[in-house]
Amino acid sequence: MASEQQPIHVIGGGLAGTEAAWQIAQAGVPVILHEMRPLQASPAHHSEELAELVCSNSFGAQATDRAAGLLHEELRRLGSIIIGKADEHAVPAGGALAVDRGQFSQDLTRTLAEHPLVELRRNEVTAIPTDSIVVLTSGPLTSAALAEDLQRFTGMAYMSFFDAASPIVIGESINHEVAFFASRYDRGEAAYLNCPLSREQYLHFWQELCQAEQAELKDFERETAKFFEACLPIEEMARRGEDTMRYGPMKPVGLFDARLGDFKDPANRDKRPYAVVQLRQEDKAGQLWNMVGFQTNLRWGEQKRVFRLIPGLENAEFVRMGVMHRNTFINSPELLDASLQFRSRATLFAAGQLVGTEGYTAAAAGGWLAGTNAARVARGLDPLVLPATTMMGALFAFISSASPKHFQPMPPNFGILPDLGQRIRSKPERYGAYRDRAFADLAAWHTSLDGSAPGLLVNA
Repeated sequence: MASEQQPIHVIGGGLAGTEAAWQIAQAGVPVILHEMRPLQASPAHHSEELAELVCSNSFGAQATDRAAGLLHEELRRLGSIIIGKADEHAVPAGGALAVDRGQFSQDLTRTLAEHPLVELRRNEVTAIPTDSIVVLTSGPLTSAALAEDLQRFTGMAYMSFFDAASPIVIGESINHEVAFFASRYDRGEAAYLNCPLSREQYLHFWQELCQAEQAELKDFERETAKFFEACLPIEEMARRGEDTMRYGPMKPVGLFDARLGDFKDPANRDKRPYAVVQLRQEDKAGQLWNMVGFQTNLRWGEQKRVFRLIPGLENAEFVRMGVMHRNTFINSPELLDASLQFRSRATLFAAGQLVGTEGYTAAAAGGWLAGTNAARVARGLDPLVLPATTMMGALFAFISSASPKHFQPMPPNFGILPDLGQRIRSKPERYGAYRDRAFADLAAWHTSLDGSAPGLLVNA
């Protein structure tokens, strides 16, 4: 019986660990999920809940002809609990999948704790267990003792980059006479609050942002810092040039205040903003708003001073300031197979940001595969490798085969998928073709295993 089996240990209760533990338990195999919070805090987390979303409440674009949306849908079809709960706790976000992060994490914590085959242990694991199957999902903020043990096991030092989170503003403190609701090009529900800036306002904000004082990086040297390009601090972006932010998070294209008239009317051309700061709803009640793309390492006092220069945020009240922290990851191409097993130990798996995938959905995808394969190994079955034509399969094929010398974290993207074998000039049509192939190959792959529900993959 499943209850007589030796439990699998999952170390780390983030998105990857939560997904892995759920897939193991759903397969009928007992699992112990270790989470060190609240006994030991991390530099970035704010609660003791499982699967806490640290940097943002958004999982990215919903549309399946976008890389993130394709990955969402692949996980839905495979029975992901992370994406399932994200759908349940979604908040308006235009074309993106965003969640009420408090309800999302609380629901996952409760659901895992109530599963009869899941034991949730609040303890710090200081060494990788050697007498059982283990899924390592301790994330980019792995505790020092466990990190040292992993380095001893691999014989390699960690690689690292610096990641940051955006401030969160109380909705009532936003000046709605200035800020306006709109989604870019009027696509989907007008779910974003937009703070418009004139050229003069933008240049003043840019100059002050460039001169603002940053927080110290504490235990690591500033000169060794590497920023992950997909999550640059806003002040770093500003220092790269006057217009860099206007081609990034402050891009005004497709955004117009409908209160000023019809944006298609040429007479309203001069009313269009020079730059825009967007805020995305954090909770279902609409009481909290995240400054989109404004991850930062400025001192907290400087954040308040400079960000209140943004029209509409003159009296902004912040419930969370932006923070920056060091993220570490292993050199996966040297260590892992596409099954997410360590090549030197078939009973040890890893997933999440620790292995060099970037983004919430990628973490859930890694947790799904590592958890499914751990349960299969416990049952004496061969581990699975997903088709490389799926976004999940391509992502894990990449991290297990990229150049070890230049390996850096990789988000889901169409560039890692195999060529279509035909030239399609239209980008939307090309991405749609990638999607259609991914869905077809995922269905064929699944049918070839057992032809039944995704949760039974361990019984193939």
